[in-house]
Amino acid sequence: MDDLAFIPLGGTGEIGMNLNVYRCDGKLLAIDCGIGFGGPENPAVEVMVPDPAWLAERSGDLLALVITHAHEDHIGAVAHLWPQLRCPVIGGAFVTSVLRRKLGEAGLGHDVEIDTVPLPGRRKVGPFDLEFLRVTHSVPEASAVVLRTRHGTVLHTGDWKLDPHPLIGPPTDEAAFARLGEEGVLAMVCDSTNAMVEGHSGSEAEVRRNLNALIKGMKGRVAVTCFSTNLARVESIALAGQAAGRRVALFGRSLRNAVASARECGYLDAVDDFVTEEEAGRYPDDEILVICTGSQGEERSALAKIAADTHPNISFGEGDTVIFSSRMIPGNERGILLVQDELTRAGCRVMTADDHAVHVSGHPARDELKRLYALVKPKFSVPVHGEWRHLSQHADLAQECGAEPFLVEDGDILRLSGSKPKIVDSVPVGRLAVDGNRLLPVDGGVLGARKRMLFNGVVVASLAVDEAGRLVGRPRVSAPGLFEADGPEPIQLADELARGVGELPKGLRKEDDALTEAARAVLRKAVGRRLKKRPNVEVHLLRV
Repeated sequence: MDDLAFIPLGGTGEIGMNLNVYRCDGKLLAIDCGIGFGGPENPAVEVMVPDPAWLAERSGDLLALVITHAHEDHIGAVAHLWPQLRCPVIGGAFVTSVLRRKLGEAGLGHDVEIDTVPLPGRRKVGPFDLEFLRVTHSVPEASAVVLRTRHGTVLHTGDWKLDPHPLIGPPTDEAAFARLGEEGVLAMVCDSTNAMVEGHSGSEAEVRRNLNALIKGMKGRVAVTCFSTNLARVESIALAGQAAGRRVALFGRSLRNAVASARECGYLDAVDDFVTEEEAGRYPDDEILVICTGSQGEERSALAKIAADTHPNISFGEGDTVIFSSRMIPGNERGILLVQDELTRAGCRVMTADDHAVHVSGHPARDELKRLYALVKPKFSVPVHGEWRHLSQHADLAQECGAEPFLVEDGDILRLSGSKPKIVDSVPVGRLAVDGNRLLPVDGGVLGARKRMLFNGVVVASLAVDEAGRLVGRPRVSAPGLFEADGPEPIQLADELARGVGELPKGLRKEDDALTEAARAVLRKAVGRRLKKRPNVEVHLLRV
């Protein structure tokens, strides 16, 4: 293809799972590769990744995968999907440090070619001349990516905001964006997360002041949860704890890994060494502060264990305080509220950004978007990173700022070259669920069966028959989640199954497949009469 095109495979029209592809003269460049959460509509799924099948089929043309920053919705799927992509990975020092740890845990530490680029910095990758510009976000060393091609220049902003006091790292390089605007920008592919929010997103410096004031006057044990890679926030919490005379402990592997990468890159110098999880419980209540994972209500997180009082090293209760220094990612509301409810039931005071200024967003509100459009002056705008309402609001704002907007969603091929952008085709997209060490289609048979079992239960029967199809002994039936194992119902179902099989035609009983399906129908009807449900029914037939 002799053109320049933008092809989102994830993260456009949804929150999370960012995977974007640029095509230039037949060669491909991917930007970001992240996870998403299952949410209420996918109760059988905890973590999802975009389906890379279309891209994997073209891996011979895939030149590289660029990672803009170290948040899970941009980096979390790399270890899961790289074996299908098998291309070099490019990113800044902090993001590549985080990525090396993730790849090492997945057994891929020696397989992936990683190119660490300085910020700001440049790389030539096939027909793409890439420039990495510093932007502020709620993670160190986030970058926007400029793609210069013979067809024109595209700015891919990644996640960003304008914060004059980001605390860790320099502010967004507005001068570089102004120079880019003078050079001329064909299209800006831009973050839409807060396109519906008026004003400014706020500063990390304000959060630091508020946390310091809040924690200083607290009694009892204090825990604060935030996103692991928000190192400015981690530093603010730790410094507030130190100022209040408390030792600070880290709870959660992702936090420990993020802090290790931070120290490796020269951050957190003002923070004392952290206390281990094992040591934290030995300090008096007024002398310990815990920074922990679990701000999104994740079931296996440190905070979820603390809330359930199952953590092996510490417990929280009456007189203690838990601060959620984070926002709710859409889809996680139920899990977060459950954790907050359990903490409150235990006697903890729970504080959130709804009633205390303990969090600011890492994404641009409308005033910041307007400022970037004024600097970059793109001819065209492509809103990404948001649900449809965010994209639509962003498109209206872009038009007000003089850029012609083009709304796309996952799978669209937006040709940017030529006289005017145009959606010229589409590619197949989908979602895969992370299920242990394997990836399963979210809409596939395995997860579909799991979802049905979640709501309708499962019935499993075993029966033995002789060569003529006569029952040998009594069938065994179990229905976990429907009937008690020691109750009368499994025995009654077994008796109904025996009667039903005995009434089947002799010829049918001699065919294993036909007999198995008939026995399944008998069981399904028997359970349906009792419960008005249609459970998954499995029959194991043994012919002796």
